[in-house]
Amino acid sequence: MTTVADQAAAQAAAEEVGAATRGALLGASRGLPNDARLAQLVAAWLEGGSVLPAWLGLGAEEYAALMARHFPRIGAVAPEPHPPALSIPLADEQGDVADLMIRYRRGADRSELWLAQIVAAGCLGREHLWRDLGLTGRAELSALICDAFPALRALNARDMKWKKFLYRRLCEETGLYTCRAPSCDACSDFHDCFGPEA
Repeated sequence: MTTVADQAAAQAAAEEVGAATRGALLGASRGLPNDARLAQLVAAWLEGGSVLPAWLGLGAEEYAALMARHFPRIGAVAPEPHPPALSIPLADEQGDVADLMIRYRRGADRSELWLAQIVAAGCLGREHLWRDLGLTGRAELSALICDAFPALRALNARDMKWKKFLYRRLCEETGLYTCRAPSCDACSDFHDCFGPEA
């Protein structure tokens, strides 16, 4: 039987391994925009700390290009066993969310395109988005979005949970509404969208 103490010890050990991998990636980085954010995401994926699919949801060639540009001495390493690729319907959904994010990117660096794809792949997970990406908390995800997609951060003035916000924004922009409530305040799921993330 696994106790709470056992779970906490396992999480601490995983964070230590993840920190070492992140440190190795940062040590091999070129000092480009978003190196630190990408190092966190890649390290979590390599150590099994995220639900990201094969190649972070980028495809093998784009993943290799990301690694060559940001961490050239590391190479296109991958976890073993290799995570599965997305099914076509999920890849289409990832593409829709990534396209939304790209429309709101800062435009400072090519890495924003990769971040959009990675975050969109994380949206396909079942937990809070920050957890599915292998980040340490919601604040880290908010900082990533603020840095790379500041216009999206500005639109989320009420601080809606990020996954819910991205899908709601996608519905608004496409005119396909799945939420039946006339406003968030009138919705019975208000606390699911705006409540604390534990």
